[in-house]
Amino acid sequence: MSETVLPPSHLVDAPIAPPSSSETPVQAAARTAFPILAMLSVCHLLNDMIQSLLPAIYPLLKQSFALDFGQIGLITLTFQITASLLQPLVGIYTDKRPMPYSLAIGMGFTLTGLVLLSHASSFPMLLVAAALVGSGSSVFHPESSRVARMASGGQHGLAQSLFQVGGNVGSAIGPLLAAFIVMPRGQGSVAWFAIAALVAIALLTRIGGWYREQVPAHRAARAVARESRLPRRTIYLTMAILGALIFSKYFYLASLSSYYTFYLMHKFALSAQNAQLHLFIFLGAVAAGTLAGGPIGDRIGRKYVIWGSILGVLPFTLLLPHADLFWTTMLTIVIGLILSSAFSAIIVYAQELVPGRTGVIAGLFFGFAFGMGGIGAAVLGQLADHIGIEAVYGICAFLPAIGLLAWFLPSLESPRAAAARSGN
Repeated sequence: MSETVLPPSHLVDAPIAPPSSSETPVQAAARTAFPILAMLSVCHLLNDMIQSLLPAIYPLLKQSFALDFGQIGLITLTFQITASLLQPLVGIYTDKRPMPYSLAIGMGFTLTGLVLLSHASSFPMLLVAAALVGSGSSVFHPESSRVARMASGGQHGLAQSLFQVGGNVGSAIGPLLAAFIVMPRGQGSVAWFAIAALVAIALLTRIGGWYREQVPAHRAARAVARESRLPRRTIYLTMAILGALIFSKYFYLASLSSYYTFYLMHKFALSAQNAQLHLFIFLGAVAAGTLAGGPIGDRIGRKYVIWGSILGVLPFTLLLPHADLFWTTMLTIVIGLILSSAFSAIIVYAQELVPGRTGVIAGLFFGFAFGMGGIGAAVLGQLADHIGIEAVYGICAFLPAIGLLAWFLPSLESPRAAAARSGN
């Protein structure tokens, strides 16, 4: 398949206007729309900042509502399950019938859940708030991932990393804002973050207009990309391996994102605010690793990034339960940097594995990741109630060994190079 090579200026001057009538659909899809990627990243930052408020205020909710670790795990499970179960359905539907303004509508659910969270007076109301925030996420992540791929101009790893790093930065900022705004002022101050949701709705409405204009060009590019496929058996086996790697990554991340503050407070007698600062440092490292993972995958191959990210973190997770406070902080930084580089590579790898099904793949993998995070939080919470939080970290340390399965992933870069650059 021939490829139209554009001069460098086309990669710098990202178009937001509709494609010129003189361009072919593939040429239009080959442009990298950096302003759209920037807006998507900002919206991802705002979305995940809001979502990260929930686990960040767990110490406050635990005290206010007299919750145990099992109930905290149920809150996370409710959020993650509503987010995960709907995502593949959203992807399947929008692959056939694009809905450009669904992003803004989904953020409206997040806004409603946020306001309810600030006024919840019982444990069931907390669960409803978590479910609403999760429902908003179920629309945002697969559709935003689709738009990021549409705007990538063939630089799929870079686009996914730019999109996802916004979410990681938001996840890192959330606990910091919770420590200095929500924790001192109480649950009601969560309502102030409705401003962030409103800003995101405005930006997502603008992105929806661009999305609508790009649909014809990307339908044509997707039809070209569908021409080449691997055998079904290879696809199913590879998807199963990727699922196992997602399980390993997000079960371990659940131990840090949901219970790291409790671990620090229990083992090192830190205050809730100081523990939140350590969580912010870890999440900042996750953001940096996410930004690096996509471009590295574009350059050296996604399989090698996946392999090095999951398995490469194993020595550090094994050391973590035995470290003092200083080395705990250092090790979590390294863990965040290495482990977070995998997800962008996994998403793009899976989209290249099954070309033409961008929404379904994004929905499946974001949904499965959220589901594993929720199940992990619930299981680990129950386990912590029975054997203690420190013992939980000792068990979780072995999860990255599942990364050995990456050895069996087929190499997609050579046979898929033309299809990957077609802008699917």
